[in-house]
Amino acid sequence: MASKRENIKFKSTESHHFYYAKKNKANTPGRLELKKHDPVVRKHVLYKETK
Repeated sequence: MASKRENIKFKSTESHHFYYAKKNKANTPGRLELKKHDPVVRKHVLYKETK
């Protein structure tokens, strides 16, 4: 049985930094946006899901 969870990449809107996470594409088909800490600019910024 194949899993519906896939790895996704979150890229910072203010620097080159990124995070990896998993999401269930069946439950959340749209793209996610999260506020997370960016160590490059040393503050919380918006991270957007990319391919």
